[in-house]
Amino acid sequence: MATVDDLKFQANPDATTISIDEPAEIPKNQHGRLQEPGREEDDELLGTDDSDKTELLAGQKKSAPFWTFEYYQTFFDVDTYQVLDRIKGSVFPVPGKNFVRLYIRSNPDLYGPFWICATLVFTIAVSGNLSNFFIHLGKPTYHYVPEFRKVSIAATTIYAYAWLVPLALWGFLMWRNSKVMNIVSYSFLEIVCVYGYSLFIYIPTAILWIIPQKVVRWVLMMFSLCLSGSVLVMTFWPAVRDDNRRIALATVGTIVLLHALLAVGCLAYFFDAPELDFPAPIIPAHNGTTVITKSQ
Repeated sequence: MATVDDLKFQANPDATTISIDEPAEIPKNQHGRLQEPGREEDDELLGTDDSDKTELLAGQKKSAPFWTFEYYQTFFDVDTYQVLDRIKGSVFPVPGKNFVRLYIRSNPDLYGPFWICATLVFTIAVSGNLSNFFIHLGKPTYHYVPEFRKVSIAATTIYAYAWLVPLALWGFLMWRNSKVMNIVSYSFLEIVCVYGYSLFIYIPTAILWIIPQKVVRWVLMMFSLCLSGSVLVMTFWPAVRDDNRRIALATVGTIVLLHALLAVGCLAYFFDAPELDFPAPIIPAHNGTTVITKSQ
């Protein structure tokens, strides 16, 4: 018969011990180099963590030939909710958030930028004519004549800016990407989206420019310039931050300068044009002579 000592539990020396403790954290410096403070946040803004997933999803999409209608239809495949969300993001930029990663990268489109530019063209042209009418309202020598040429001038200026500047910026980023390998570049379509949606704030601003007060107009222009310019700076600064310091600052400065020239040029040409000295009307007198009235 077994004794009490024989029934006691004895540990097997050959048994394997299993630990259920939490695994030790892997040091972050095992990935090649130590990351600088704030580098993880910048990488998250650029979307480098999701780059592999984005490329995989992009590779799964079937691209049609460029001469077919289906190829260009993909650029306008966007719903109203996405367009409104991107407009809201351009009007109310969030500090520290990248506009491309939050709104554009999942589905870049040309629908929003095209109609924003078209609406801005007609808004500037119509508001410019109304502003000229209100400035000279009440003057007996003034006769209102619609200036339809302002539509073509506004269209040429807006669409040239919305397409040529992104094209130049895209080419510059691609060139710098070949020089500095760790620069993350955007696609041409993404840059066009950023510029197109950043112009939306000027639509309500152009309507308010009808107010015949120069101080109010310039204050509105500076406010809109700060909002739309901040979207461009927060979007493209992470893309050039790893480049040479002078080149990065010069790139961002050029982006802001061109954006400011567009706003100042539209305000100065369409709304703050110099007043014309209209000739006094010639009124025939009853005795056969002519009388020239002088406007006060």
